[in-house]
Amino acid sequence: MDVRELEAATDPVAVFGEWLHEAEASELNDANAAALATATSNGLPSVRMVLVKQVDERGFCFYTNAESRKGRELEANPRAALCFHWKSLRRQVRVEGPVVELPAADADTYFHSRGRESQLGSAVSLQSRPLESRDRLEEMVREFAESHPGEVPRPARWKGYAVVPERIELWVNGEHRLHDRFEFVREDDGWVGRRLYP
Repeated sequence: MDVRELEAATDPVAVFGEWLHEAEASELNDANAAALATATSNGLPSVRMVLVKQVDERGFCFYTNAESRKGRELEANPRAALCFHWKSLRRQVRVEGPVVELPAADADTYFHSRGRESQLGSAVSLQSRPLESRDRLEEMVREFAESHPGEVPRPARWKGYAVVPERIELWVNGEHRLHDRFEFVREDDGWVGRRLYP
């Protein structure tokens, strides 16, 4: 997609899908990785990387421990921002909007699609809380694995979330810092786009 096509685009989510597909072929690892920014109820921000596992009519979906720092912040202030950066393509996508919790069935399906070791790690982790030692963590995983030789139960605290896009910015690197930036804002009848200064 060249800049003229981008300028004429009316659906930034569709453009994101095309760009992600290209990034999956060109990025060394995790083309679906994004920086997720959240904030406390009084506006103290924090950011970390997450893997966006699907993008559909609900939004940009990811999974995490609801008792982690990000989970507690989303509970207190259910708005967030995502930033994807694909260095190989020299492109960036920013997404902003409210966050909604996905149905438990979605969390179950994704949780059980992961490898057993990942499920065990998620089941025992008290994410974001102090940990006395690596040995203690490995001991907890061993004990939990022994007590659950079959299917690993998804902990109730392990949930799915979707950032519902209200604003999306598509960014393409340009020579001499003359980047192409297109901002799309969702309105009642669809997306409204405009070009921004770099």
